[in-house]
Amino acid sequence: MKTKFLIVAALSITMAGFAQKSEIKAAEKALKSGDSAGAKTVLEAASGLISGADEKLQAQYYFTRGKIYTDLAKKGDDSAFEPAVDSFQKLLNIEEKSGKVKYTAEANQYITTLTADLVNSAVSDNGNKKFKEAAEKLYMSYKISPQDTSYLYYAASSAVNGGHYEEALKYYNELQEVGYDGSGIVYKATNTESGEVEAMDKVQRDLMVKSGTYNNPVDEKTPSKKAEIVKNTALIYTQLGQDDKALEAYKAARANDPNDVNLILNEANLYFKLGDKDKFKSLMAEAIAVAPDNPDLHYNVGVINMEQGNLEEARASYKKALELNPGYTNAYLNLSTTYVNEGNGLIDEMNSLGNSRKDITRYDELKAKKDDLFNEGATVLEEALKTNPDNQGILTQLKNIYGAMGDNENFMRVKKLLGE
Repeated sequence: MKTKFLIVAALSITMAGFAQKSEIKAAEKALKSGDSAGAKTVLEAASGLISGADEKLQAQYYFTRGKIYTDLAKKGDDSAFEPAVDSFQKLLNIEEKSGKVKYTAEANQYITTLTADLVNSAVSDNGNKKFKEAAEKLYMSYKISPQDTSYLYYAASSAVNGGHYEEALKYYNELQEVGYDGSGIVYKATNTESGEVEAMDKVQRDLMVKSGTYNNPVDEKTPSKKAEIVKNTALIYTQLGQDDKALEAYKAARANDPNDVNLILNEANLYFKLGDKDKFKSLMAEAIAVAPDNPDLHYNVGVINMEQGNLEEARASYKKALELNPGYTNAYLNLSTTYVNEGNGLIDEMNSLGNSRKDITRYDELKAKKDDLFNEGATVLEEALKTNPDNQGILTQLKNIYGAMGDNENFMRVKKLLGE
């Protein structure tokens, strides 16, 4: 009985093998006729028992499956890319282990074509603002061809463009793990007929120059992308609310590129968000040291100093911003406000004084000082009107100052300018 059972089992396995071969052949026939969807349905019937088949049959199955899904992908089914690649990779693993490479060369050709199709589809998705799909396709291209790390870089960029920050973070971290640099050389030459500078690969460029159809060959170096990657990683951590990791990333990014002003500003803004105004101000001073002619940097330092009550320092920053950009409306408004705020700060003491001779003298001193400060604030805004004559914010603040001073003539003049 035991011997009979073994014979029956062997016959069952043989019959299953014949069935799978039949289904694979039927799928191949359907594929040749252009019916890739039908081929897929037929082949799926053989999938359940394929893991128990011999290596030769498994290789044939996965090669056929890869071709079917490749055809479906070419016909617009984006979901077919992954199973196509997976099938060919399984085939390659089987043939590598067995040492029988019947389909390997052709499978590699299919994989090369699939990679190109994936990248082209990703470019189309990016153009249509389907950033998540583009990122996934570019990442798949990278997994197919790990030496092409630029695919991983562009996958991260697509994810960022679509606001898919967790996916982008995964890609950026992987780029850092593999030591991606991104620098390189772009080979260019000038078309002698059109006069346009064109980029091409080195061999083609050199041949074109030798032929005389191009001249002025240039090897243009492209910078490393390491700093950008670390900076974007820090920004994403900030976006995700992971402030501690963001600060660590900024530290690494600054070590790599200490003079990147935008990097300093982003770190400064994070400290501002965390409520550390002193660290913010310190970093802004670093930024100014790197880019002293940037009026926005001086303006932002002025804002923090004004918030902290350091009015003289704030005024110095606003004046520097205006020196660099004479039309900087907000700098004018804030500079004026420093004088108004200082003047308003005297009112409480004025109101607390009595009617003694000493108090009256003190009151007159404070009032004169307040009026001087308000006049200074008005003078700043009158200067601002020379470059911004119709600015409603400037006119409104100026009207309020003259009203507080009791200067009815100027008050009515500005009201008229406002159209009131």
